[in-house]
Amino acid sequence: MELPPRWAFLLFLLLSSTKASGSAVDKEEFQEELLLKPLPDRKVLAHFHFETRAPPCNSNGRRHHHLFPKAISQMVEKFRVKEMELSFTQGRWNYERWGGFDTMSSNNAKPPGVELWAVFDVPKEQVDASWKNLTHTLSGLFCASINFLESSTMYSAPEWSFRQASGSLRYGMLPREAVCTENLTPWLKLLPCRDNAGLSALMDRPSIYTSFYHSQRLHLTSNASDLEGLNPGIVLEQTLTVVLHPSSQRTSLTHISESYLQPSWSLSSIFGRKVNGRCALAKSSKVYLQLERGLVSELEKNIGSEGYDVEANFELSVNPDRVLKEENSRHGIGSSLLYEFSVDKYSNSKPFDLGLTWKFPVIWSCQQAPLHAIRFLMGSGNERGAIAILLKSTDLNDSSPGADSASDGCELHVNIFQIVPWYIRVYYHSLQLFVDDQLKAVGAFVEKIHVMPSKDKISPGMMEMVLKLPCGVKSAALTLDFDKGFLHIDEYPPDANQGFDIPSAAISFPNFHASMHFPSNDSERESPMLSKFQESSPVLSYTEVLLVPLTTPDFSMPYNVITITCTVFALYFGSLLNVLRQRVGEKERLLKSKVFYWLDLHMYSAPDLCLSFLHLQLLL
Repeated sequence: MELPPRWAFLLFLLLSSTKASGSAVDKEEFQEELLLKPLPDRKVLAHFHFETRAPPCNSNGRRHHHLFPKAISQMVEKFRVKEMELSFTQGRWNYERWGGFDTMSSNNAKPPGVELWAVFDVPKEQVDASWKNLTHTLSGLFCASINFLESSTMYSAPEWSFRQASGSLRYGMLPREAVCTENLTPWLKLLPCRDNAGLSALMDRPSIYTSFYHSQRLHLTSNASDLEGLNPGIVLEQTLTVVLHPSSQRTSLTHISESYLQPSWSLSSIFGRKVNGRCALAKSSKVYLQLERGLVSELEKNIGSEGYDVEANFELSVNPDRVLKEENSRHGIGSSLLYEFSVDKYSNSKPFDLGLTWKFPVIWSCQQAPLHAIRFLMGSGNERGAIAILLKSTDLNDSSPGADSASDGCELHVNIFQIVPWYIRVYYHSLQLFVDDQLKAVGAFVEKIHVMPSKDKISPGMMEMVLKLPCGVKSAALTLDFDKGFLHIDEYPPDANQGFDIPSAAISFPNFHASMHFPSNDSERESPMLSKFQESSPVLSYTEVLLVPLTTPDFSMPYNVITITCTVFALYFGSLLNVLRQRVGEKERLLKSKVFYWLDLHMYSAPDLCLSFLHLQLLL
């Protein structure tokens, strides 16, 4: 039986739309991974990594999403965002104990508060307008005060020290932004399974927000080419990095050496939950346990042999599916080990609960960046002061790539990027440089510098600098003098007496790159986190947030003036109204009538009557 032309046309449209949506489903991917790593100070690092990929637009310029969050896709298309990163961080990453020369610290260790940077694919004159619209959108999406970054006094445009973006990059920070569960809930809603299934079900709110450090990050790239030269459309990367302190299962120490024993832990002990299988929409769901290079070297010393015999020092509650050993390890420190566990074969009846129990005590240290950065304030009073950045050697620059001390003319390059609010008026001509406690000429060690002085209530101050230091340097210090400005009374925050924050400075080392390479196979190419480890990223660290006290008016004086003024007016107008409302002679007539009425009712003697009249005369 032949269909009418109208029904045939409708059937054709239905098949076409089904085919288009089916191709989109095939190309959209979601993967979830979790990395666990013991730290030297008896803590555990948990790093959640989620990646969602959306295909490029079809011929009609539209996308049909089934896994990718529609809100992010619309935001990218409307504001033409080429690359963006947003992070919410509580606490500060301890570079000395948790490491400063690895992919984890360089990519996921963020400054306290909110950090946002974005690269736009628009003409330069439209970048500021796109930035302001983006901040308002993210503020509503994540229930945060990101819209404060729309003001020109809160963001800057770095040229080359932070990222290369040829004028299309905008960068802003909110150091005092509080991070709470209201920011995590919208972040979880971007996941296909939210926190109902998969690895995200481990995110127990009390465990996360009572940790020593936690940072949730959102990074997206649009219209960028991947390693194979293909156009992946939009790639959304969501990470949550948490540093937890597990409670040891040992109730008492039976030997003095056990005071150095790492605490035993499991997923249920640090998160209070187990993994009941993977997310049904995830392409892959894996858990990794990493033993870093320094730890593996110490374990091999205890055993006295090489290879995988390090497992004699600890016991795992679950057998790993694979054990990966790092290739091309540098610095002579050893190779890190990665234990891989697949969550696909676990379910509600058989949950996944990875546990690590140590048998022998072990002490090790994480790999450090070539220089450890410390920033602090100098001076006293509410008028002027100075900012100092101290770079101390960690004894790594003699054995690291990019710092060949045996060669003549060896140089260690350091990039410094710093933003200062407009009310901190920095005098950049007062820059002084001390190398190994000796005052040196600035031009001899500064290879490149770019300065944008602040403008009152218009733009903050920004400094980009490249230092070239000798490889054997022990310490280097920079100082900058500044004056403290005055704010209008409406510009003070509610807690003005606490002080004002100067955002963290970014210190990077372009000659030093952190990466980890594992044996390449099809499984590794499918792992977004392992692919991220293999990318060579410059070593990056952030300094402390500075707290500057400014001259603050006495906010209680307006209240005192208002109170005293209202009291005086109340007394004056109260007395005046009382006098105006009284009638002339009414009080005297009322008093006389009461006296004569009293005399008529009572009989008095002559003396009493005289006294009564005298008393009446005195009253009148």
